[in-house]
Amino acid sequence: MQKIVLSALAALAMSAAPTFAGDLPVKAAKVAVAAPSPWDIAFGSAIVSDYVFRGVTQSNHKPSVSAYIEPRYNVSANLQLYAGIAGESISFPNRAAAEIDFYAGIRPTFGPIALDFGGWYYWYPGGQCFNTAAFGADCFANSGGTGALPNGNVIKKDLSFWEVYFKPTWNVNDSLALGGNLFYTNSFLHSGAPGTYVSGTVKYTLPATMLPAGIGMYVSGEFGRQYLGTSDSFYGIPATAQAGGINYADYNTWNAGIGFTKSVFTLDLRYSGTNLSKGDCNAFTSDHTATGTGAVTPINPVGQSSNWCGNTFIAKLGVDLTASANLK
Repeated sequence: MQKIVLSALAALAMSAAPTFAGDLPVKAAKVAVAAPSPWDIAFGSAIVSDYVFRGVTQSNHKPSVSAYIEPRYNVSANLQLYAGIAGESISFPNRAAAEIDFYAGIRPTFGPIALDFGGWYYWYPGGQCFNTAAFGADCFANSGGTGALPNGNVIKKDLSFWEVYFKPTWNVNDSLALGGNLFYTNSFLHSGAPGTYVSGTVKYTLPATMLPAGIGMYVSGEFGRQYLGTSDSFYGIPATAQAGGINYADYNTWNAGIGFTKSVFTLDLRYSGTNLSKGDCNAFTSDHTATGTGAVTPINPVGQSSNWCGNTFIAKLGVDLTASANLK
C-alpha cells in the first residue's frame, strides 16, 4: 500500500513540474505579411542626340530631351493595365512647341509570350499654318496662317493624330527576345493619309557572367516598313492630277545598335536609316530646311532635297525607374 501511495505522489509531482519550450512540438510562427500593392508607377527621362521616329528626324538632327510617367495596375501576375503621358522637344516646320503623347493599353503575358495592345495620341501644340495657296481657306480654318514657308513648302497648323497598336514579344530565353510592331492611323500627322507601320525586332542581352559586376549590355535591331496613303487637298499640287492630294511614298526603315546599362541608367548607341529618297522625304516632311532643285519626283516637282530621312547616328542616355523597385 505504501508503494502505491509513493508512486501516485511521484506521478503528481511529475505532472506539476514546469514544461519548457524545448519539450513542446515546434510550430511555425504566424507572421502577417502585407500583400504587395497592385499599383505601380514607371517614370524616367532621357537626352538624345537626334530624335528619330521611324527613320525620320523630329528634331532637325539636333539634340532632344524627353520625359514620361506611366501609372500601372497589375490585375494579376500575368495581366497589367497602364496609361501614360510623355513629352519630347521637337523642331517641326510648323513651329510646334513640343510633342506631347497620351497613351493607354493592356499587357497580358502567356509564359514567354508578352503582348501589348493600346492606343496612342500624338499632340503637337503651338503650331502655325503655312500655305499661300490655301491662306484664305484651309489655313484660315486652321486658325490663321502666314503664307508658305521660306522654301515654298506648306504645312498645317495642327499635326496631331492617333494610332492604335499591337506589340508582341517572344522571350526565347533569358538572353534572346524577338518582337514585332503593328501601328495604324487613319491620318498620319493629320495629313489625311492613312498609315500602317509594321516591323520586326530582335534583342540579345549578354549574360551577366560575361560582364563586370553591375554592368549590363545588349545588342538590338529593327527592320520596318511604313505604308502611307494619299493626303488631303491641303498638300495637293495645284493644276495637276494631284491637286486633290499627293500619294506619299511607302518606305523601309531600320536601326541597329548596342546598349549599356548600370542601375537605372541606359546608354544606347544606334545607327538608323531609310530608303526614302531626298525628294520624297521633302514631300512627306515639309522640311523647312530643304534646298535645291535636283530631287524631282512625282510628288516633289520643284525638286527640293531633304536629309531628314537619311542615315544617322543616335546616342541616347536615359534613366528609367519604377516606384516599386526604386522608391522603397
